[in-house]
Amino acid sequence: MNYKMYDEMMEQPDAIRKTFEKELSKMEDISIKVKKADKIYLIGCGSSISTCYSVKDALMMTSSLEIEVFTGYEFFYNKKLNKNENSIAILASQSGETADTLASLRRANEYGIHTVAISNENDSSMINEAKSPILTQGDKETAILGTKTYITQLACLYQILFKASDYDKKDELLEELQNLPSLIEDLLKNTEEDNKKLAQDFKADEIFYCLGSGPNFGLAFKLSMTMLMEGAIKHACPLYSAEFRHGLIERAEENIPLIFLDSNYESDEITKKAIDFSKKLKAKIIVYNLKDYAEINKLLSPFVLVIPLEWFIYYLAHFNNEDPGSTRHIGKVRYE
Repeated sequence: MNYKMYDEMMEQPDAIRKTFEKELSKMEDISIKVKKADKIYLIGCGSSISTCYSVKDALMMTSSLEIEVFTGYEFFYNKKLNKNENSIAILASQSGETADTLASLRRANEYGIHTVAISNENDSSMINEAKSPILTQGDKETAILGTKTYITQLACLYQILFKASDYDKKDELLEELQNLPSLIEDLLKNTEEDNKKLAQDFKADEIFYCLGSGPNFGLAFKLSMTMLMEGAIKHACPLYSAEFRHGLIERAEENIPLIFLDSNYESDEITKKAIDFSKKLKAKIIVYNLKDYAEINKLLSPFVLVIPLEWFIYYLAHFNNEDPGSTRHIGKVRYE
């Protein structure tokens, strides 16, 4: 048993290394532009918008950058855009052809907004049409849920935006970012078996709630939207941890699976309260805690926790006779 997702997971460390080797100077130039902008728009869909959520929340906790996140067509139809406003739009797409995101890039270009495209496809429309293209070095990716394209996109966003930020520990964070490939190699080796067993235990469950705070909400979003629903073909719902007591608290019953991402952020005080309450209800709880995997700046948590989660999804799909990289409908739907 070896699905294509397996190979692409193993390629993640080198994909990050190669992306920094080839694209870092471009990212440095974009960081200078970001510093001069009054507002930054982050735009993507699926896994790509999850990277936008994570970096936005990390920066909201530490810097004064003005950032807004949009899914593709929500930016396209945004009536508050102004011609030649002093802003920058950073758009992420694995294929560089995502219709929603491409439409937003063209709208931003029309408005004179400086556009940055982060994509994995060299000849894509977004790479060709953006004013500042960044090409992630992940080679071809076929697994729909996104592994190396997700982690390289996230790395580019962190590098560009934290370099431009006024976060007082950004130099240390950016150094740790450069060292991530070695850490990820270790995590790929050391987290497989535990998550294989976990997937065996949860293979019969059909719905999962995924919760995180700060930058981990973006990862919870990815876990739910693209990893569980697209990869493992399970129902799933992402929430900020603080929203546990609004709605989900009435559904967190015995034997309902809840996946919590905990990195001991200040806001994870609420995550811990939700975990404790769920235990009292005898819900089926899975907790991924950053401290169990790495000693690293907590803002980098999504880079760490995504690796054991990938193994969990890989085997969850396998134990349900699904290929975690295949699709049934994605690719057939096109909005003209």
